[in-house]
Amino acid sequence: MQLHDASHPLRLGAPLSSARGVIILLHGRGSSANEISGLIRAFGAADLAYLVPEAAHRTWYPHRFLAPPAHNEPWLSSAIALIDTLVAEAHAAGHPHERIALVGFSQGACLSLEYAVRHPRRYAFIGGLSGALIGPTDVIRETTDLLRTPVLLGCAEHDAHIPLEHVEHTAEALTAFNAEVSKHIFPGSAHTVFQEELTWLRDHAAR
Repeated sequence: MQLHDASHPLRLGAPLSSARGVIILLHGRGSSANEISGLIRAFGAADLAYLVPEAAHRTWYPHRFLAPPAHNEPWLSSAIALIDTLVAEAHAAGHPHERIALVGFSQGACLSLEYAVRHPRRYAFIGGLSGALIGPTDVIRETTDLLRTPVLLGCAEHDAHIPLEHVEHTAEALTAFNAEVSKHIFPGSAHTVFQEELTWLRDHAAR
């Protein structure tokens, strides 16, 4: 079931046909493609293409990411399929997967990380800004290989939306799945994007 529409993402930056690489940006619950596209300034790379979809009713899945994945169906599968459609479009335009990046905030971060684990390959990088893998920490996942994909996990220590134990668990799981994980836990409780995360994204977009 396709609840989210992959056919009309914002297409910003360089054209797919001539871009150096592609970044797929995923917004958080209640946000929009226009709002998350503000992150593009952080990358400082006009020669990249940016694909920025918007969730139906601005929500990728209805319940918190802590719920068992089945409780967020069929919305979760539809969101995963939307990302896969955009990745396939970028790949068909001539971009190898190692030049395609996934970056999301909050619900979009959870979705980016979950997609990568379900579709393991080498990506340019993955930015999980205030997010973690979807589901309880005891969800059983097949061992997979992310081929040393750089992954950013950043979150406030007392974020009310993203329990720290889930960030820690995600870091351990992705490391076991052969990702190069950079974990940044910030003091306080702000549910936001931190300057250190923007610096990480800019550095990796330049590579």
